[in-house]
Formats: sequence, structure tokens, C-alpha cells
Amino acid sequence: MSGAQYAVVARFNLRPEAVAAFDALAEWRISQAAADEPGLVGYAVHRIAAEPLARVFYEIYRDKAAFDDHRATAQTAEFGRLHVPFVQGPPRIEFLEVLFSANGLAPRP
Repeated sequence: MSGAQYAVVARFNLRPEAVAAFDALAEWRISQAAADEPGLVGYAVHRIAAEPLARVFYEIYRDKAAFDDHRATAQTAEFGRLHVPFVQGPPRIEFLEVLFSANGLAPRP
């Protein structure tokens, strides 16, 4: 998969009393990534309409190396520590391969 765009989806289930705090932390993390990670293609945090306590992060990177760079940042480590009291268990993380795309997302070679 070297050279292909790399995407990640992470789902967090929030504690009801921690929604605002988690959302503020997520907004901070996304702004840091946008400013400091040149290999980041896109990063969005979504609320599931039918599950207001769920958040889904969608991240897409230039390639696996850019994702590895993201994982190595101090901000990622800090988010990893700070989000724990706001969630109900660990996130569910899925790694994706782009098969088809539009609007600038590159398909897998």
C-alpha cells in the first residue's frame, strides 16, 4: 500500500456528562493536525444523528508514512491521554483502503 492514501475511522462512545468536554478536545486536536501535519489530506469529526453520544473521526492521509507521522506527534499522545475520562471504553478503529473516489481522493494503485 506504499504511496496510496491511507484512511482511518475511529468511533468513540461518550459519557453523557462529558460531551462538551470531548467535543472541545476533538476540535483542539483537529486544529492542531491541520496546522502541523503536511501529510494530512482531511480530518473530520462527525456526530451520528441517531446516536448523539457517538462521535466518528474520519481521517485521510497522503500515505501510510503520513499516518505514522501523525501517530508520533505529541498532540496525538496528549489526545490519547486526555480523552479517556470522556468516553465509555476504547474507541473502535478501522483502517481503510481507498477503492473508488471523487474530488481529489486518490484511488488505490
